[in-house]
Amino acid sequence: MKKIQSMSRRAFLAATTTSALAAGLPIRVNAAEVVPGKKSPNETILCAGIGVGGKGLGDIMECKREKVIALCDVDDKRAKEAFYRIKDAKQFKDYRKMLEEMPEIEAVHVSTPDHTHAPAAYMAMKLGKHVCVQKPLTHTIAEARLLRQTAAETGVITNMGNQGHAGDGVRELCEMIWAGAIGDVKEAHIWTNRPIWPQGIDAPLAEEEVPEWMDWDLWIGSAPMRPYNREYAPFNWRGWWDFGCGAIGDMACHIMDPAFWSLKLYEAESFTCEAIAVNKLTDETPPLSSVIKFQVPARGSMGAVDIYWYDGGLMPSRPEELKGEILGDDDQTNGSLFIGTDGYATAGTYGGNSRLLPAARMADFKRPDQTIPRVRGANPQREWLEAIKGGPTAGSNFNYSGPLTEMANFGNVALRSGKKLEYSCTTGKITNDEDANKYLTKEYRKGWELPC
Repeated sequence: MKKIQSMSRRAFLAATTTSALAAGLPIRVNAAEVVPGKKSPNETILCAGIGVGGKGLGDIMECKREKVIALCDVDDKRAKEAFYRIKDAKQFKDYRKMLEEMPEIEAVHVSTPDHTHAPAAYMAMKLGKHVCVQKPLTHTIAEARLLRQTAAETGVITNMGNQGHAGDGVRELCEMIWAGAIGDVKEAHIWTNRPIWPQGIDAPLAEEEVPEWMDWDLWIGSAPMRPYNREYAPFNWRGWWDFGCGAIGDMACHIMDPAFWSLKLYEAESFTCEAIAVNKLTDETPPLSSVIKFQVPARGSMGAVDIYWYDGGLMPSRPEELKGEILGDDDQTNGSLFIGTDGYATAGTYGGNSRLLPAARMADFKRPDQTIPRVRGANPQREWLEAIKGGPTAGSNFNYSGPLTEMANFGNVALRSGKKLEYSCTTGKITNDEDANKYLTKEYRKGWELPC
């Protein structure tokens, strides 16, 4: 097994901070390390990708509208196409080494497994790099709060890759709900067919030989070390607590986003959360299926609302008035349903095809005037890059995507605790069960620690 590659003093200082930050207090930072570069609309942004295989390939190719100068991936086989298609970019396995050796990098896209999102993004931001991170923003609640705070302290431009947030559908849904098209929303039901990978496993997998094209030590990163098995990587990692966030991590930042935005859940000061149905949850993996209930008090002009999450193919009960109606996507395997005092609305996976129900009601409905600007190309990477050049703030910047990830991932906290929990969005703490706060963060492998 290879030893962890050491960081220089400069990189180490960028990847760690004082205990004041961990306590949520203001801190002084070294401006020479953290001041981000400012770009004009006619300048070229120098970009780098961390995790450039799989979804990361498409993400970094979107950055080619600027100039990609560095590519980092621990898996040569997965990264092969990116290396081929962006030949002039310098290649790395360790993002810490890349960020240390190439201070000219101005913007970093992170498309790794969930457990590496926060460590990579945090270091990049502390070095003054603008960052875009795939969903979910982070592996833990504490990490989501840390990245949001760090973005504010460093002034970097941020975005999360929940692409539906840049689309028209979720904006049309917000405009309909805010115009009172279905009255006051009392319930929102959100469902997915995930997991489509193994879960409900109660023991680690048998050791296999590490492929020659993979650096397993770097892939493990901040997680506890365990022997390699092909069923962990490159795909099934989502189904293991040490690396991923299960069905919630894969889809909630997409499918819950329409509810989070339209119902202004980001204004909530607190909420409760409990798992009301669980099938084969283990210490190693999320369950095969679950139903989770959030209760959110009134906030601003919005009344109290119950939010239900379903995964593993479970679905909400269909109101009698909606028998025979299509809910969510055309195949109905993913989507959301809003129940108001004056009707129903539904949206697809990414907020697409948002509409009133029954369908006959939509045929006669005149959409309200646009009050939310539309994103050119509905492209979150383009939105982020244009924001770096002085354009409008990216919609899923960390001030928005941090709280979205915080609420979505809290479903996993409720699963693992087995209790109904009360959470303060202000303090970032569970207020009715001190012991359950341990699920808001995690232990980091030595050399990969974060101040949260």
